[in-house]
Amino acid sequence: MDPVDDAVAELLLYQPLVDLRNGAVASLEAVVRQPHGAAGEQLLRRTCLDRRLWDGGVLAGAEVQVAINVGAQQLHDPAFGPAVAALLEQHGLDPRALTLELTEATLLKDAAASDAALDFFKRIGTCLVLDQFGTGPASLANLRRFPFDFIKIDARFVREAVVNHSAGALTKAIIAMAHNMGIRVVAEGVDTEAQCAFLREHLCDLIQGDFYAPPLPPAEVGELLRADRRLAPHLLRTQTRHRSLLLVDDEANILSALKRLLRPDGYEIRTAASGEEGLELLAQHSFDVIVSDQRMPGMDGADFLRQARNLRPDTIRIMLSGYTELQSVTDAVNEGAIFKFLTKPWNDEQLRHHLAEAFRLKEIADDNERLNMEVRTANHELASANRRMEQLLHHMQRQIHRDEISLNIAREILQHLPLPVIGMDEDGMIAFINAAAGRVLRRSGALLGNDAGSALPELFPAAGITLPPLGHQASIDGLRYAVTVYPMGERSAARGSLITLSRCEEDA
Repeated sequence: MDPVDDAVAELLLYQPLVDLRNGAVASLEAVVRQPHGAAGEQLLRRTCLDRRLWDGGVLAGAEVQVAINVGAQQLHDPAFGPAVAALLEQHGLDPRALTLELTEATLLKDAAASDAALDFFKRIGTCLVLDQFGTGPASLANLRRFPFDFIKIDARFVREAVVNHSAGALTKAIIAMAHNMGIRVVAEGVDTEAQCAFLREHLCDLIQGDFYAPPLPPAEVGELLRADRRLAPHLLRTQTRHRSLLLVDDEANILSALKRLLRPDGYEIRTAASGEEGLELLAQHSFDVIVSDQRMPGMDGADFLRQARNLRPDTIRIMLSGYTELQSVTDAVNEGAIFKFLTKPWNDEQLRHHLAEAFRLKEIADDNERLNMEVRTANHELASANRRMEQLLHHMQRQIHRDEISLNIAREILQHLPLPVIGMDEDGMIAFINAAAGRVLRRSGALLGNDAGSALPELFPAAGITLPPLGHQASIDGLRYAVTVYPMGERSAARGSLITLSRCEEDA
């Protein structure tokens, strides 16, 4: 191996991006430990080599992409696209195995050059990601202008989404907006289960962060892919969540008694000795039902459940207490923070019945959420398909425009040639006559749109033939012309043929 490649390999790590539909690794972002330690071409070459090694050793046909970050200097270099295509071909990689991540600032340094570069990469099938979404101008016009497949929500929004209402609302709005435009969404900086659960609930497509795995060296990436490690089923968009219960009480004997009573019912039970500790658990994990004591030192149960509702609005919240400060409990009930209020000492069967009812209501809500999620997912897939069709139509229109320009140039060149040229379509109709041919055939009358064999019988000496014979000479107005035929379609999608007339030497 090239010593330069060895040096680059020491700098290169890969962080997985995980699909929330199936919990599997969908992509790997190349991360450089020392961003100025290697040139972009070296990194790209090494990335292609690593991807090829995984493809042969551990992927077994899985469509795992590799993402690289591209700066303005690379993107706007006319040689960059062809160089990438050549590297992919050299390593036997499908262009769809590569993802290019770009920031909006990179694109806007030269929007016209960005248009051309992104058009090239979309034509060969490369995936495009708008990175650091939310940190720059984030213009909706740019989302429509450039053919992105994904946007990546910046980590600072993701980390605050479950603890800050405004950040959570913004994250949800970004996901909904992108999906309505047919663009999929990646969330980076996902470090906790709570963040993952929030993103799953709001239909984020991929997550990236230390919750699943930090950036890893290539060998460890190979081990991870070989093991096919996936997210837990309850964190996936298409799986039923486990029945999880959080018990909050400052008395250890009460918590122990509740756990003994409820363990046979199959709940996943976590406990907290205070409201503050309960909120810490809620920030890290999702729960279906919460049971809290009212009278606790520091934060009382009503205040805890209010904050729990704000943090996890989809939970079912129950208060269990032998002491009641009536006003705070009444307020909490009226505000919707409490589903039921139960007293100590409790009746075992009644408590189990109330909890079973709470979980039943939660399961109904989850079923409704799943149905809603399936509809939203189907709508998102439809929007994505429409976006791909729009992009395809856009590329076809641009190609048609380019072809029309080329055709007009070719027609103009042929018009000015001193050599008589006649164009026939595939059915033998006259489609084009340049000025020189018009002068030679001026006595033949109107020719365009007529059958060539009928309008120009001197070019077709034998009845029924569709093209003049090779080496044929024709007499036109007493002058001899050599007739040469050039069938179209050998190197293009053109059909028909071109016929040229050259004065024979004895007549010249």
